[in-house]
Amino acid sequence: MNLKCLLLSSDDKTVRILRRVLDDLEIGLDHCSNPDDLIRGLTRHRFEAIIVDATNTGDAAGVLRAVKAAPTHKRALAILLVGSHVGLKAGFEMGAHFVLHKPLMVERAKSSFRAVRALMKRERRAQLRVPVQIPLECFGSTRHEAKTVDLCEGGMAVQFDAPKSKETLLRISFHLPGIAEKLQIWGEVAWESNRDTAGIRFRNMSAQQQAILREWLGRQLPEAEPDDPPFVCHLTDLSLAACYLTSNTPFPISTRVILSIRAAGFETRASGIVRISHPESGMGIEFIQSSPEEQDQVRRMIETLCSSGASPEVNVEPDGLEPTPQGETDATAPLSDDSLVNLFHQKAHLSADAFVEEMHRQRQLQESP
Repeated sequence: MNLKCLLLSSDDKTVRILRRVLDDLEIGLDHCSNPDDLIRGLTRHRFEAIIVDATNTGDAAGVLRAVKAAPTHKRALAILLVGSHVGLKAGFEMGAHFVLHKPLMVERAKSSFRAVRALMKRERRAQLRVPVQIPLECFGSTRHEAKTVDLCEGGMAVQFDAPKSKETLLRISFHLPGIAEKLQIWGEVAWESNRDTAGIRFRNMSAQQQAILREWLGRQLPEAEPDDPPFVCHLTDLSLAACYLTSNTPFPISTRVILSIRAAGFETRASGIVRISHPESGMGIEFIQSSPEEQDQVRRMIETLCSSGASPEVNVEPDGLEPTPQGETDATAPLSDDSLVNLFHQKAHLSADAFVEEMHRQRQLQESP
């Protein structure tokens, strides 16, 4: 698997640093110095990430919009290089997934691009489709029989035995060949080519379901390059619905992740979405809990940490990006029963230091008698 980035920059020093960093990470780099050349490059080649140097590009936001408009690059990672006077929020509002401040330093850039590479691999692998016909049962307001046309980690193309009713949310039940456990997954209709064929995007899969599907697909795609090892992070805050991790390689907002937390002989796995991302500092993750059993696992982990005083071991791996990543957390989101989740939504505008201080203050209030 040859990962490739396309860089738009006329700064020779920046180009030299990124060539060195990306070469060390075994990522190919194509370079252009003006937006017209970038657009031409997008039509001729496929890139997993686009890097735009906003310090010498007149309309960086316009360039990123043009990238997203290119049919083959809708899911490419957008990395924006900005001057130190530009806030991270402004960079995310332009449509970037990662925002890096200039001047670039080799080791700091390499740390950030490790997270970029991990996401590039996951996004590319998640789109690899296996042509396979598997019988399905689909449940909405009525029951439908169908079969798959192809299958990938994020969804499937489906052919129904008869025209289905106009429904966008379905519960899908099926057996993967050679797997005894039946998968029951919620999916939403992403596209329809006619009355009996549709594309289904999976929603809120459990960590166990993701692991089963990923392992099966991996056996069907032997040429796929393995994912990068999980990232080791430090847990500072944990609630029933969220956690905050410190890391010098946080993933961007709207990244789906899979967490493994171990302490005192107990381990729990959970799926989540990054709601807060502080470059070179940490990230806030809201859990995707699709069953009472998964919620109970988190509850047991909290009880284990409180009773043992053990220092947990936390590994995080990216699971791709949400289809429509947002540049910032929505401060108008409905209030949750979980105070840490509310903090992610209501205090996203704070700097990393101010957010950590606010989180510490909230923790002290909860621990006080």
